Amino acid sequence: MAFPAPQRPVAPIVSSRYLNEDARDSVGEFETVVQLAEIREGMFIADIGAGEGYYTVRLAPLVGEEGRVLAQDIVPATLEDLGNRVQRERLDNVALKLGEPNNPLLPEASFDRVLMIHMYHEIQQPYEFIWHVRSALKRDGRVVVVDADRPTDRHGTPPRLLVCEFSAVGYELTRFERLADTESYFAQFEARGPKPNPRDIPVCPL
Repeated sequence: MAFPAPQRPVAPIVSSRYLNEDARDSVGEFETVVQLAEIREGMFIADIGAGEGYYTVRLAPLVGEEGRVLAQDIVPATLEDLGNRVQRERLDNVALKLGEPNNPLLPEASFDRVLMIHMYHEIQQPYEFIWHVRSALKRDGRVVVVDADRPTDRHGTPPRLLVCEFSAVGYELTRFERLADTESYFAQFEARGPKPNPRDIPVCPL
């Protein structure tokens, strides 16, 4: 299938760590995001671009024994390190998945929430990637993006561009919030209607 290429720069993957965990805890990022995303016990969550597992290890106790967290990344060494951390902390409801740059390879119709935290700007083929994500959502599932409001070549995504790219693949923005004390934002999307044919996906201007 031929998907359109984005008409904007794609940031390189420079580190699996966005900020150190103490810094992120100090601004209450995790607590704010899970509250806005309405994440509850028993949910199935995909943490895309999980990196060192900041969200993964905090989500595991939140969703509880009946819930599941799938930590996905495309860097084998990073995923191996996270696997060691998961074993160390005995997080039995966490599974790991090695994805592909343009396809997270998630199981179909499996997730209540798919989280993409500070990584959307690094996706080489965003239209193809989020097209595949649609298949992984449960009927009422949602995709949550947290990113910085700055150009993609500066490791962020302007909200207008993010909404345009998701809309092109048949998603609707259902919640948008600025995160306090940071330049980051929370954007939530839900799939609407049938998945578009890849050749019919319009390209968003920069």
